[in-house]
Amino acid sequence: MAQVTPHRAFLKRLSSRRDVAVDLGTANTLIYTADKGIVLNQPSVVCFERRPAPGGAGHQVAAVGSEASQLLGRAPDHLEAIRPMRHGVIANFSAAEHMMRRFVDMARTRRRFGRRLAFTICVPQAATPVEKRAIREAARAAGAGRVNLIGESLASALGAGLPVSSSTGSMVVDIGGGTTEVGIIALGSVVCGGSVRVGGDQLDLAIINYVRGLYGVVLGEQTAERAKRVIGTALRDGPLERFRVTGRSVSDGLPRTVELTSHDIAEAVAAPLRQVIGVVRGVLEAAPPELVTDIARTGIVLAGGGALLRRLDQLFSAELGVEVRVADEPLTCAVRGAGAAAATFEAYAFD
Repeated sequence: MAQVTPHRAFLKRLSSRRDVAVDLGTANTLIYTADKGIVLNQPSVVCFERRPAPGGAGHQVAAVGSEASQLLGRAPDHLEAIRPMRHGVIANFSAAEHMMRRFVDMARTRRRFGRRLAFTICVPQAATPVEKRAIREAARAAGAGRVNLIGESLASALGAGLPVSSSTGSMVVDIGGGTTEVGIIALGSVVCGGSVRVGGDQLDLAIINYVRGLYGVVLGEQTAERAKRVIGTALRDGPLERFRVTGRSVSDGLPRTVELTSHDIAEAVAAPLRQVIGVVRGVLEAAPPELVTDIARTGIVLAGGGALLRRLDQLFSAELGVEVRVADEPLTCAVRGAGAAAATFEAYAFD
């Protein structure tokens, strides 16, 4: 598979500016600058102390990112671990504001570029004006002087190195933590697109429900995600792999260990993946015939963390009858593409 990278000219121009690209995702938040590349990649989690801060200014932040993520499902009574993003948009404004401020500090972007940073943030194409405004306000509260929003599909296509400025159509499917974004891009904009609130989180939930129904064992979200990562596959016809997981027995509440197989994971995630394939098929059906002809020739590119599920490209190709490939470094495509777009502000449509 050929390596695909964002346009180098864009990145060179970005290095002389104060632009910071942010992929504020449901599962992970990434921050990118042209001179340093990915300067932060952390779980989108913030943990608060339930006790009010001195002076009654609200709850204190106890941890963010990886440290806070380890407390999900384990936090004692005086701590509360929160995931402020749901389906790619802000579900808890205060938590998102605190999380972004801490992440910007961790990335040390202010030290290099000063305090009034310019943020370019990826957003789902189905985000409402209210949801977009919440993202802008949270970014400004975190120290942004200017905030530009770019659609996730366009950003991912740029990050995957697709010729988005060409009249030839390119198609990208970005499978994030809570949302899948589908877009056909030509002449620097999304000509036809769609989205569905299915992503890595929904795959994890499908595994939890499957194990509960088959084995009578309730798994934690992190355990289900680990099983998906270690033995997960989108197709059942491959070599059988096994992975032992421990959860809580439904019958007596005691710990119980079961052995999952890769075939179990494939069966568990089949239903949500059918939803994603349905959206991709719908976008192709709604697209102009000339662009569909382009896609038949150039294929579909998968991006986002969900694209890391093994043999997903093969499943999509078999279902859609089109060549499908996984972008190089799919998890970082969107944030790298947002950085590339920020370097040539006039070339792309920002909100």
